Amino acid sequence: MLLSPAQPGPVRLTRHSRVSFWPASRAAIAGGFWAERRRVNREVTVPSAWDQLHEAGNFRNLELAAGVGTGEYSSDLWFLDSDLYKWLEAVGWTFADPELGAEAAARLEEQVDTSWKLLARAQAEDGYLDSYFQVRYPGTRFEDLQWGHELYCAGHLIQAAIALHRTSGDSRLLEVTRRMADLVVRSFGTGEGLIDGIDGHPEIETALVELYRETEERSYLDAAIYFIDRRGYGLLGRGRFGAHYFQDHVPVRDAASVEGHAVRQLYLLAGVADVYIDTGDDSLRQAAERLWEEMVSTKTYLTGGIGTHHSDEAFGDPYELTNERSYCETCAAIASVMFSWRMLLVTGEARYADLIERTLYNGFLGGLSLDGQRYIYANPLQVREGHLSGGIDQDYARKPWFKCACCPPNVMRTLASLEHYVLISSAEEVRLHQYISGRYSGSVGEGETTLEVETDYPWNGRERVVVVFVPGGRWSLALRVPHWADDASVRVNDEQLSAAVADGWLHTERDWKPGDEVVLELPLEPRFTRADPRVDADRGLVAVERGPLVYCIEAVDHPGQRLDDLVIDSHSAPELAGPVAQLGPVTALTLRATRRSRSQDSWWPYAAISSTSESSAGSTTLTAVPYYTWGNRGEGPMRVWLRAE
Repeated sequence: MLLSPAQPGPVRLTRHSRVSFWPASRAAIAGGFWAERRRVNREVTVPSAWDQLHEAGNFRNLELAAGVGTGEYSSDLWFLDSDLYKWLEAVGWTFADPELGAEAAARLEEQVDTSWKLLARAQAEDGYLDSYFQVRYPGTRFEDLQWGHELYCAGHLIQAAIALHRTSGDSRLLEVTRRMADLVVRSFGTGEGLIDGIDGHPEIETALVELYRETEERSYLDAAIYFIDRRGYGLLGRGRFGAHYFQDHVPVRDAASVEGHAVRQLYLLAGVADVYIDTGDDSLRQAAERLWEEMVSTKTYLTGGIGTHHSDEAFGDPYELTNERSYCETCAAIASVMFSWRMLLVTGEARYADLIERTLYNGFLGGLSLDGQRYIYANPLQVREGHLSGGIDQDYARKPWFKCACCPPNVMRTLASLEHYVLISSAEEVRLHQYISGRYSGSVGEGETTLEVETDYPWNGRERVVVVFVPGGRWSLALRVPHWADDASVRVNDEQLSAAVADGWLHTERDWKPGDEVVLELPLEPRFTRADPRVDADRGLVAVERGPLVYCIEAVDHPGQRLDDLVIDSHSAPELAGPVAQLGPVTALTLRATRRSRSQDSWWPYAAISSTSESSAGSTTLTAVPYYTWGNRGEGPMRVWLRAE
């Protein structure tokens, strides 16, 4: 398999960038677990969104703004334009997929052409582009920064234009984008006649930095710095949920913890990392590292999911990680990956790659059905018997689309650009931090090296890496050893090495030659996991993991049994099981358990500690399936954390 010419992904670094490592210069996923998920995204999910966006009214709204549409504006939401922009970004990254056929590419090109023409026609003379305000409040510009999402939508427009430009060379949408970005630059600041304000939903910050990297226009970076520096001074007011909701309660450099709306917080921190990368402002790096550590240690679910509260889609208190009310919005998982990836480039620390892996396989992937046609907005860790569905977007059921459809195209753009999140390199070292089959190139030594990766991960822990091309000079190949892998081993050209794992990396330094083979063996024995005792919701419970995968049990596999009555024998190791119907070639697990239930004679659900409140109904065997597969066989009870003895 040949690699295409170097094509930067969502982050394109410059000669001014302050990072320890650079992303892959060329990358292509081929075969294995993620190739299948990307095939579904390429053949089903991305193409189907064209019709979904039309049916939901996203295109009609822009047609109204362009003066060519009829009817009423669709929805009372401010940000529907951004759904189209995220889809266009997904299309842009899909153009770089070597598996994209000519017919499919031609169809996508035609759709991009139609979209660009509509956006260009809808754009006002001064560069303004936002169908909600153009149609419903003509002439209004940046007056409702708390909820208007104008800069948020502009940020996603920027990222769409950059993706299309980088993969296909199409600059037409970039021209539209720059007119809007130039308007933002002219409009905001602390000088006379300027708007001293920030958007209620961060996004523009990281987009402006990337536009600066694409165009070398310094004013875009300066605008991003302005938006970062001015957040935290109460410019937005309290709103319905308080200034914490908007991360506008304290400047980011002074913040001690992640707060408020989870997606907003993590998009902001991705922007903080980007501004640090291009300015070297170490106070921003310190803030980003501090907030990441606080988030992971006290406010992150086992699945990598983020966000406890439904009402405000927000972080909770430290260790407030409820299961049946866990929100864990799919967009928040994506934002977590965006933030952690930037911090990985900045520091090279394996912990960031560990969280990326955990989030991708669990908190993120669970947001899309296996057939690529249904989504879930919130990703709970438990659904109880008798759960009452409210029929809203944020409920626990997979749906073809949502009224608030931020998650579906966000999933599409992440899957379409996934190859860029695999390898990083420096002048002395190449680090393979995600185990995904394919070919990846990175600058090292006196040139560029290319690695070919073959793996059946996450079902098998064997990672085979073949050096295909090498530059001159001695350099190191580092393979990440996940924090859960205690007995990893490595061979180079069939020679067992005794290298020790250092800070999550296993380093091998030598004068590499084409054809050199490195084989890493990661142990994938199933394991029981317990939570920090300060997580009240999980005290006395266990979860089951294997490799990077979190497992769950579903009622569909246990007819006639209440999941709440099952108690796991945590002294008996889980065993591997065969495939599960309708879930594809997954590795399921079997668990030993007993059924325990309260006496049916009791009218009161509480009992004194000294009394016997439960009776045993005998032993049973349970089937546990990967968490990302839950809900694909219909609605019903599900649990990640299980009672244990």
